[in-house]
Amino acid sequence: MRTKALCLLLLLGAVGLRAQDTTAVKPADTIKAWTSKGNFSFLFNQSTFDNWVAGGENNISGNAGVNYDFNYKKGVWSWDNKVIASYGLVKTRTSSFAKKTDDRFEYNSLLGKQITDVWNYSFFLNFKTQFTKGYKYDKDENGVEIRTEYTDFMSPGYLSFGPGIAWKKRDDFKFNLSPAASKLTFVDAGRTLPNEEYFGVKEGKSVRYELGANFSGMYKFVLLANVQVENILNLYSNYLEDPQNVDLDYQLNVVLKVNKWLTTNIMFQTIYDDNAFRGFQIRQVFGVAVNYGF
Repeated sequence: MRTKALCLLLLLGAVGLRAQDTTAVKPADTIKAWTSKGNFSFLFNQSTFDNWVAGGENNISGNAGVNYDFNYKKGVWSWDNKVIASYGLVKTRTSSFAKKTDDRFEYNSLLGKQITDVWNYSFFLNFKTQFTKGYKYDKDENGVEIRTEYTDFMSPGYLSFGPGIAWKKRDDFKFNLSPAASKLTFVDAGRTLPNEEYFGVKEGKSVRYELGANFSGMYKFVLLANVQVENILNLYSNYLEDPQNVDLDYQLNVVLKVNKWLTTNIMFQTIYDDNAFRGFQIRQVFGVAVNYGF
């Protein structure tokens, strides 16, 4: 609970600093240092079948998400921040449990000092975890569905940070390279397994430390009228162990605007991290969403 409270306070503190700066009294000829833009979306789906010969299973699902940017720019200094959070559940008639379809919280921060029009000295920070417990599902000897708790908030949690150099042409097209980036993986020590099978953390330990190179980039563009595409890529190579096994996290978000409130959302994410799973993890979400911009 202390960890949850600390993360929440850090997030609220950053938002509070942004709000304090934007509400401060400034001279009329001063450009506003803080800018912000966010979007809340909610996807809902329900399917019901009654004597449907072709087959089908009653289900209900929902997915809520927030994508929020708050950036600072004054003189040679810039500070870009992005929060991505989402949570989703699905319940089917034949399952005893409501199962997660999405559960993530991610905070990205990039501090820069300008060298030229597009190049900056930089320091980045990335934090990722989930909100609630995750389970592995199986059936007992009687065929009854059972579940085993496997993950939780901050188990795992990931924190990466380090100095580097950033290229930024504009807010929707930028990348950062950090050749000396630290990466910490946090877990509940009570869940660790032999042979570092629990997210690469040694049995009985709660933290794994890595030192390596980190590359992150973002490119957002308008594909067609009312169709916006966002690409987010993160790569990491650990110098201390198997540097050839590059961790990958790629996200694709496509938003097709119907009107002010309705959009069709396509979300795709793939992760490769051999400490978590020896293969590609893939997540896809597609649906019509109610949106609110702020």
